[in-house]
Amino acid sequence: MYPKPENSEVTDRMRAAHHRARTALRVEPAPDEFEAWGWRGRTLSRPVTAADGSAWLRLASAPTGQADNTFWDGSRDAENAIPSSVPRPRLREIRDWTDQEWKYRAELYDHVDARSIAQSPTLTTVPDLPSAWWTALHAALATVTDIPTDRCTIEQQYLDWAMPKFLGTPIDTRAPDWATAHGDLHWANVCAPQLTIFDWEGWGLAPTGYDAAMLHSYSLLTPSIAARVRAEFADVLDTPAGHFAELVTITELLHGVERGGNLPLAEPLRQRAAHLLERAIR
Repeated sequence: MYPKPENSEVTDRMRAAHHRARTALRVEPAPDEFEAWGWRGRTLSRPVTAADGSAWLRLASAPTGQADNTFWDGSRDAENAIPSSVPRPRLREIRDWTDQEWKYRAELYDHVDARSIAQSPTLTTVPDLPSAWWTALHAALATVTDIPTDRCTIEQQYLDWAMPKFLGTPIDTRAPDWATAHGDLHWANVCAPQLTIFDWEGWGLAPTGYDAAMLHSYSLLTPSIAARVRAEFADVLDTPAGHFAELVTITELLHGVERGGNLPLAEPLRQRAAHLLERAIR
């Protein structure tokens, strides 16, 4: 989750659109006035009450005419392609509409009682994660890895441009291998003690080890959890493919730093990148 947008025009527009979505889907706002905002107000999600009980309504927006089907259709495609054994809120219904400037997609999900491990992608406190949680995460990611798809979480063209720029050195930007990934595995997108994984809009092909690498990069402010991620996923992270995947996620997060995000992670990310690059040279 991200902070509420500072621009009141964005918050007013998204709240009005969320009200329209509730009317279209015949649901009511829940007594809990909790709001979950996406990056720069691109999404707004809230608990709602449907005829059969609690539910969750996510509203996404994008400028009219913008072509980004990977993220726009990701949740729908995930519902159709990813086995039910992967723990996630199930998508019930979709409503789309457009106006002169914006297109909107309302997605109604099953309600999940558990809250995210963190309120933002970056982990800053040490959670109590039982062994069963890690086992469930391994199983979920292994299942996702084997799903055939032509969706792409990240494009080779982006790697060619971004990796030399944000890592500060020439580098071979060709991934050793590619596999299907959740695409946004951070601490605000997972629940505990029982695992649930949120936000599947960006799933698709990525360098092998991408999900574990992303979770590790977002753990760098909590060294004990970063070490646990490295230990749990040593089979992939402690390989050339895993090292490359880490450099990819570090690149993306440093790109975010340039745009004003992930600021507390900036120095740990640079230090981790330097360690990986030095290791690659040896």
